[in-house]
Amino acid sequence: MARVRQGDEAAARELLNHLYPLVISVVRGHLPRRTGEEDLAQAIFVKVFSKLNQFSGAVPLEHWVSRIAVNTCLNALQAEKIRPEMRWADMSEEEEHVIQSLVSTTDDLEPGQSLASRDLVDKLLEYLNPNDRLLMNLLHMQGQSVEEIRQITGWNVSLIKVRAFRARLKLKKQLVKLMKEKGK
Repeated sequence: MARVRQGDEAAARELLNHLYPLVISVVRGHLPRRTGEEDLAQAIFVKVFSKLNQFSGAVPLEHWVSRIAVNTCLNALQAEKIRPEMRWADMSEEEEHVIQSLVSTTDDLEPGQSLASRDLVDKLLEYLNPNDRLLMNLLHMQGQSVEEIRQITGWNVSLIKVRAFRARLKLKKQLVKLMKEKGK
């Protein structure tokens, strides 16, 4: 640590190699959707090395670094929640094909596209808040009636219908945004 604080690059590389497995495991456990794991790991190491003079040694270095890593990941996740978006690049080729099929034809999807369409729906549902996601899952994925949802959730019928309408609008808006991005 003393050598790293004095600016010894070899010692810094050695420390980075020692801490990398810890940092990457934390990043993989808390990875935000729009951030690459290497990018996030790099941001964590920038923070670690820039704040190295604040490390007192009262706790093991690994604990201090993992705390920085977790906080950095949580901050990235929080930033993502504030501005959720789905990008065309976030989708697999199969999911892209499903969207193109939906746009270009009114025919049903091919049997081989059902898994990709389910994955796409799951990704789109991630942009809803938990209550809306639950409602869409119960109503459209599981085929529950409004009355059954009322019994499960305790919500009144009007709330269920309004929430479902608004959630469908949010999903449609997200899909339109994706299509505009693809058109660029």
